[in-house]
Amino acid sequence: MPTYELAQLNIALMKESLESPRMADFVANLDRINALADQSAGFVWRYRTPQGTTEERELFGEKALVNVSVWQDLESLRQYVYQSAHRDIMRRRAEWFESMSEAFLVLWWVPTGHRPSLAEARERLELLRAQGSTADAFTFRQAFAAPTPGRSGADA
Repeated sequence: MPTYELAQLNIALMKESLESPRMADFVANLDRINALADQSAGFVWRYRTPQGTTEERELFGEKALVNVSVWQDLESLRQYVYQSAHRDIMRRRAEWFESMSEAFLVLWWVPTGHRPSLAEARERLELLRAQGSTADAFTFRQAFAAPTPGRSGADA
């Protein structure tokens, strides 16, 4: 059994509220795309918002949509993001979300069974923004392998 799993955070800043007509097609596809992730090979867990929570808004801002999930490995997440129907929705993100000049996606390794909090995910994003890709916070473009005993993270 692997000793590490891959956590990811991505945020998007909505151009309008989820209730607006502009966001209707995105909202109509949200359950389908989330179900696709849940059924994808290598998917482990996804943060689900408790009813009535304001934690995301406090940590990421009023307009932010937040996704935190855990995957068995980098390749499983990459397959879902770039080789599934998720890719088609992602290509349309400019219709619904503002362009962001700073990093909006971060990856990091967590011990198997660990489920990251939103605060932990935010810390990793801030680390990536401050230091660029490191073994503690990285991107698909500059990914790091899971830690192994006696070795620090190395390029994947």
